[in-house]
Amino acid sequence: MSPDKDEQVKPLALHPAMAVSPTVHPIGHSHDEEAARWWRSSQYLRKRRCFLWCCGCCGALVVILGVVILVLALTLFKVKDPRLTMNSIHINTVNFGFGEELNLSVNATLTADISLKNPNIASFSFDNSTTEFYYEGETVGVAYAPNGRIGSHSTVRMNVTVDVLTDQVARKVNLSLDGNSMNLTSFTDISGRVNVWGIYKRDVEILLNCSMTVDVKISNQEVKNKVCLAHVR
Repeated sequence: MSPDKDEQVKPLALHPAMAVSPTVHPIGHSHDEEAARWWRSSQYLRKRRCFLWCCGCCGALVVILGVVILVLALTLFKVKDPRLTMNSIHINTVNFGFGEELNLSVNATLTADISLKNPNIASFSFDNSTTEFYYEGETVGVAYAPNGRIGSHSTVRMNVTVDVLTDQVARKVNLSLDGNSMNLTSFTDISGRVNVWGIYKRDVEILLNCSMTVDVKISNQEVKNKVCLAHVR
C-alpha cells in the first residue's frame, strides 16, 4: 500500500482545545441549578409565610386578651362600694319611772330599720354587725345583727332592736312629765367581702354614723332630725 493511501485512511486527531469533556459540561446542568434555586426560594417563602402567619395569630390573640381584660376591669372586676342606709328608727315601747333623786327616767326600746345594698354583679358576704347608740359620748344601748349574704344587685333589710339603758341617761338628762329631748348618736360597723367567681376578692368595711333627736313625752314619743353619713374603707 502506498504512503498516500495510509495518510488518507488514518483519522485526524482533534486538537486538545477543541475536545469536549462530558464531566466538565454535563448535559442539563444549568437547568438543574435553576430548579434548585427555585426550590430554595419557594422553601424560604413558605417559611416566611408561616412565620408571618404565626406572628399575626399571636398579635391578634394578645389584642383579644387585652380587650377582654379591659372589659372585665371596667365591668366585672370593678367593685363598687356597698351602700348602708338607716331608713328609719321607731320607738316600740316606753316605760316611765323615777330614778335617783326622784328624777323621771324612761325605759325605751328602739328599732332601727337598716338596708344594705350590693350594686355589684358579684355576691357580697358580711359578718355579724353591731349598732351602738350613744348619749353625750357614753354608750346607752347596743343592737346586734346576724351575718348574711347578698346576691348581685340585691338589697337586704335588717331590723335591729336596742334597749336604751335609762340609768345612764337619767344621770345626764333631767326628764319631766312634759317630756324632754335626747340627742342620740349611733354607730354601725359591717365588715364583708365581695367575691367575683372566686377569682377576685375584696374586703370591705362599711361605717355608718347617725345623729337623731328623740322626743320623749307621756303622750307621744318621736324620733326626728335623723342625719346619717356612711363611709366605706
